[in-house]
Amino acid sequence: MRRNAALALVTSAVCVLVATSVPVPANASRSDPADLLVKARPALLHSSPKDTYVRQGVIEGQGGLRYTTYTRTYAGLPVYGGDFVVVSGATGEVLSTSVSQDSPLDLATTPRLGPADAIRVARSQLPQVSSVTTPRLLVMAQGRGRLAYEVVVQGAANGRESKLHVFVDALTGAVAEKSDEVRAGVGNSYYNGNPVTIGTTGSGATFSMVDPVRRGVRCGGQNGAAYTGPDDFWGNGSGTSFETACVDVLFAIDTEWDMLKNWLGRVGFNGLGDGYPARVGLNDVNAYWTGSYASFGHTSDYQRQLTSMDVVAHEYGHIVFATTPGIDLGDNEKAILNESTGDILAALTEQYANEPAAFDPPDYIVGEEINITGSGPLRYMYKPSLMPGDPDCFTSAVPTMLPQIGAGVQNHWFYLLAEGTNPTNGQPPSPTCNSSTIVGLGARKAGQIYMGTLLRKTTSWPHTAARRASMQAALDLFPGSCLEYNTVKAAWNAVRVPAHGGEPYTCEFSVGVAPDTVTVQPGQQVSVTVSSSTVSRAPQQISLVAKGLPAGMTASFSPASITTGATSTLTFTVAASTAPGTYTITVLADGVAVDHTATVTLTVMP
Repeated sequence: MRRNAALALVTSAVCVLVATSVPVPANASRSDPADLLVKARPALLHSSPKDTYVRQGVIEGQGGLRYTTYTRTYAGLPVYGGDFVVVSGATGEVLSTSVSQDSPLDLATTPRLGPADAIRVARSQLPQVSSVTTPRLLVMAQGRGRLAYEVVVQGAANGRESKLHVFVDALTGAVAEKSDEVRAGVGNSYYNGNPVTIGTTGSGATFSMVDPVRRGVRCGGQNGAAYTGPDDFWGNGSGTSFETACVDVLFAIDTEWDMLKNWLGRVGFNGLGDGYPARVGLNDVNAYWTGSYASFGHTSDYQRQLTSMDVVAHEYGHIVFATTPGIDLGDNEKAILNESTGDILAALTEQYANEPAAFDPPDYIVGEEINITGSGPLRYMYKPSLMPGDPDCFTSAVPTMLPQIGAGVQNHWFYLLAEGTNPTNGQPPSPTCNSSTIVGLGARKAGQIYMGTLLRKTTSWPHTAARRASMQAALDLFPGSCLEYNTVKAAWNAVRVPAHGGEPYTCEFSVGVAPDTVTVQPGQQVSVTVSSSTVSRAPQQISLVAKGLPAGMTASFSPASITTGATSTLTFTVAASTAPGTYTITVLADGVAVDHTATVTLTVMP
């Protein structure tokens, strides 16, 4: 029963591509670093001679980062899964790329199947069909490519509306892939105390539950019209009141909107300052996102509406997933990560609101307030296996699980990233899958890294792609520091998500001393060179200290602090009173997140 509460999610519209005659971005700028990269290094994008690229737009992110998104055509046909993102810094340099495709395309583009046959196959995938779109011929970026028709079938399945994208192989008629814009999910709790402030609109003697500031945000009944009244006081505090449910919905939307802006640097749910309406009073033990509005039902005992802060924030979190780069269709594994995104943004909204224990305090438990079917919470982010069947760790079985179940892996990763294994702020401990110990970065910084991850999202988006993108996000958002990168990587390792191909970065450095064996007379000086190197793209600052000096000897560094890749001169000054002998001096290089040492063997002659 706990899986019956569906928090549905929707994708953004499929882009229409405009091909150019050469493999460079359409309308490319001669000076934009992302366009220059695409023009100069097509091999990085697994290009073929028949590829062209279309620049879709630029998303401004935190720290001055720019995320430029591109789509691809092959021989004039749209490529589903050929999209990519180029990330550039505030000073114009390209920092990283996120490429969905993994090999060049090479295929014939003449179909054997006709559009009518594609429609027939697509219609058979949905029990109740109300409309079918004209088939669109495209190339799927699978191996060397797969020619297919995309058909969108609208209707219903199991009593719930459906908008099913069916990809039909244009050569064999097999279903290559299908993805429903309305997907099942789960949610959680509700009331926020009395009174609360929400955005409403007044006109003369009539008021309505329409937010005057957050464009597109309104709440009402199942007919889609916003509730109205003769005054600006709403609801009676009852768990069964629809008007009260809208108070909770608008309060949660306002809070998540502010969290996205103030913590994650995103304006509106779609990044463009837009919000979306909500409807309450759904006659179902369910809540879901339809693609144009969110709809909220009731608990199985009819005692409460499913409009708590984390339920609402979860639903609207799907909008963020749908409106970040990458066509929001794809396989079940992407749906799992979408479901987890709703949980993550809901947890961040609770952290931002920081309500007292009497209402909905910040936690990482999904559904504890609504108790939707009387069996307790729906998910535990700090230890998913507390819900029988939910995985703490990634295995080959996870990508085929129901999204509500498989979401546990990324939820667990995010908890470790934010809070660590043994939090000191009252949050529960979180055991890892590799017995490691992790110190969390805090919810806000973890959220910033996850938003940077979503802004690198592409059409193909398994757990391993999210891992790689989050590591790149940490490096780009926090240059000069290894702490964030190392914690992101450690948290993925802790839930056993394997490394992704093309995961090029490590955030480490080494230190050395030359020469490492010197002699000196009492009363004299001797110098050695301390050098450091880094295999991280982002340099970090290192402080230098000498330890193990004998009595009467001092050491000085010039400079005392260096950036990785630079050198420092270490000078030993030996007093006349220093006893002759051979000493091992340790040079400590104190980095941002880790320390390293090198040794000098110094002999004081008689």
